[in-house]
Amino acid sequence: MPSVVTTCTRDCPCSCGLLAESDGQRVTAIRGNPGHPYTRGLHCNKVPRFLARSNHPERVLHPLRRAPGSTAFTRVTWEQALDELADRLGEAAARDGNASILHYQGFGERTALKLLNMRFWSEFGGVTGLTGTLCGGTGQASMELCVGSRVSHDPDDHRNAQTLVLWGRNPAVTAVGLVPVIQEIRKKGGKVIVIDPLPTQTAEMAGLHIPVRPGGDAWLALAAARVVLERGLADERFARGNAEGFEAFRKMVEGLSTVECAALSDVRPGHVRALAEAMTEGAPAAVLLGWGLHRHVHAHQAIQAIMCLSALTGNMGVPGGGVSQGFEEYGPYDWSVSGEDVHPPLRRLLMPRIGHEILAADAPRVTTALVSAGNPATMAPNSALVARALESLDFLCVMGHFLDDTARRAHLVLPATTFLEIEDVVASYGHNWIGPVNRAAPPRGEARPNHEVYFDLADRLGFGERMRRPDREWLSAILAPTLKSLHATVEDCLARPLRLDAPMVPYADGVYPTPSGRFRFMTAVETPAPLCDAREYPLTLLTTSPRDWLCSELPPPELEGLPPLTLHPDEAKGMGLADGDEALAVSEAGSLRVRIVTDERMRPDTAHLPRGGWNSKGFGANELTLDMVSAVGNGTAYYDTRIRLEKP
Repeated sequence: MPSVVTTCTRDCPCSCGLLAESDGQRVTAIRGNPGHPYTRGLHCNKVPRFLARSNHPERVLHPLRRAPGSTAFTRVTWEQALDELADRLGEAAARDGNASILHYQGFGERTALKLLNMRFWSEFGGVTGLTGTLCGGTGQASMELCVGSRVSHDPDDHRNAQTLVLWGRNPAVTAVGLVPVIQEIRKKGGKVIVIDPLPTQTAEMAGLHIPVRPGGDAWLALAAARVVLERGLADERFARGNAEGFEAFRKMVEGLSTVECAALSDVRPGHVRALAEAMTEGAPAAVLLGWGLHRHVHAHQAIQAIMCLSALTGNMGVPGGGVSQGFEEYGPYDWSVSGEDVHPPLRRLLMPRIGHEILAADAPRVTTALVSAGNPATMAPNSALVARALESLDFLCVMGHFLDDTARRAHLVLPATTFLEIEDVVASYGHNWIGPVNRAAPPRGEARPNHEVYFDLADRLGFGERMRRPDREWLSAILAPTLKSLHATVEDCLARPLRLDAPMVPYADGVYPTPSGRFRFMTAVETPAPLCDAREYPLTLLTTSPRDWLCSELPPPELEGLPPLTLHPDEAKGMGLADGDEALAVSEAGSLRVRIVTDERMRPDTAHLPRGGWNSKGFGANELTLDMVSAVGNGTAYYDTRIRLEKP
């Protein structure tokens, strides 16, 4: 059979173009699409696992019901499952009001038709929804403090950079489409600098790796800004003509103690100078921010400081320059289709503190929840509390692929399709291309797309006529602004990737979408108080995406043994531990059995665990993470968690 053009829809910035092959019943192979203008045939190590996941023998293929008090699931028909779910929703709304129902939609799927999930709840009259994120909200909100509206440089523009600064970003693992850009810049004699507490795979590709203290990034950026000002290298024409707050920023930076900046960032003076020189003498300099940078309570200070360093050095609004972090993945869609402008959520719970929020909700309490495209029992911080919150519900329904940590607590599990089994369109938060999602094989078993389940629920609840339309008709409505701007059709979107009408270089005219039309320099910075006692918990815990899996999306048998916790050998030795030893990692939130791995390249104050996995398999980094919220953007401050290690 001919290859099917599709796109990866998982929670990753690349949204890689793919070609899928099928025997008519199952997808048999996936490879990169060389015709995709951005990823050009590349894909990450995780893609073959998505195929294995889709075809896995433990995948949920039929509706399952669990009786209260039991751990066993029994198969039921779709009719039985939908009748029960409709009854439960109706009963909860009648007894306690719509706000007693929680809709939890995660980031496991980000396609256009997912707007219909939200539309269902709007047509229902509104329920309890979510606010905040487990990932990128902090970065976006923090950048907007400086520029009003976040717009990143097109990734192809990074090829114009003479210096590329990857700040808290590891594209060798999490954005493979950027790897050729890194290689091209180095080949032409440009500089690549990686700023990251960890010795990442991308750091190995760089000319300079600056292992900043976790959470010390603001002080590194401000220290570099001080060097720029002291040497008279600031772009004062931009600072005075296109920005506001420059004199207050200058005064703030000049008032900072060099000793204080060095202590808070723990970066050698030579590295501070090298960064300042690269941003000035090595211009144009492009800065790419990673998502790990956001995972601190005071992340906004770091992001503002980095933005100000770029502006100070004349790198804003120029080809090959700027500060880039992400793109509006829902930007190409007509958000009104979600219905939230008519019936918005009646209240919103903070996603970073979802365990606390469910348990604390009252008037009414949360009694009923439906979860799709997410696994909060594993991926939300403070897993034990999240599990307790889910178990407190009178009724929990999960749409998913496996009996993962969240689904095992559900009363009803509905089999969902994978992206290889649907027709849809997906945008990206890493580039400006929207990609086709074409069905490569029929859904396995009785798996169904989320929106079709909602259509049937709407029929039972009396508003099916407001939900039920052919998929392409909905796609035409959802994509209307994009189709108009590109003079394209839905069929065009399903045939090939299309580039959105987006700038290659944002703010090139020197005008910013702020009230004054100018870039805004930060004018104050505070030294955050320690959130954990470093004497009791001496190691900062970083939990980054591993090379071989994404979040909790992997076949369950692949997790064997204990999760590897990496730290500096001197730290391990001081605790009486060595490579291969079992230890107990302990935080204020909980504990986790780990296997010790030592690496001399690690910072002595830092420990690393792979992000994601399944708690039930012992791979539960979020058993340790604290459920703290960033000061700006309501993001999740995973990286302000500290731990100690104990011998078992």
